[in-house]
Amino acid sequence: MLAHFGAKPLLELGLRLGEGTGAALALPLLRAAAAFINDMASFESAGVSDKGA
Repeated sequence: MLAHFGAKPLLELGLRLGEGTGAALALPLLRAAAAFINDMASFESAGVSDKGA
C-alpha cells in the first residue's frame, strides 16, 4: 500500500509482527504531532518579533 501511494512508513523498526504492533507504536507519535501543531504558539502570540535581527 505504501508503494502504491508513494508514501514512507512513519516507523521502520523491522519488527515483522504485523500491522497491529506498528499501529500501537505509531499512535502516540501521531498524537504528539497533532498536539504540537494544535498547541504550538505562533510568533505573534509568543511575543517574538523580527526587529533587531
